[in-house]
Amino acid sequence: MFKDEVKTLLSDALDEDGNLFLIDFSITTDNKINVILDGDNGVTVQDCMRISRAIEHNLDREEQDFSLEVASAGAASPMIMPRQYKKNVGRKVKVRTEVETFEGNLTSATEDHIVLEWKAREPKPIGKGKVTVQKKKEINFSEIKEAKVLLKF
Repeated sequence: MFKDEVKTLLSDALDEDGNLFLIDFSITTDNKINVILDGDNGVTVQDCMRISRAIEHNLDREEQDFSLEVASAGAASPMIMPRQYKKNVGRKVKVRTEVETFEGNLTSATEDHIVLEWKAREPKPIGKGKVTVQKKKEINFSEIKEAKVLLKF
């Protein structure tokens, strides 16, 4: 089957470079192949071209007509996989759960949760005024509805 053949070619191409990993893969009914990649060290145009060629050059257009698009996940795309969180440790992120939204520095990421840290202004325990306190929150992946890296300009 065409989809299985493409999936095998894609998997083999990704295995050659341990830095890249698959975020999304689909083939429409009119054989438009879409591949979205990410990488532990980012994704270059050359990475996309290499993966595209690995698929395209091993398929026969005489047998099956198709179009192919290979792209990187993009900086503004939500993180989906634990591996994406790990590569973004040290960056500022915005995480939305069912209950609330957090913004902070992603200080660690494991296979099942992340840890965010940030500073917040809170009323002093005694007396008037506010004090800056360090906050820390562990969030399980199962609780995360959406998480994005906050870009600085």
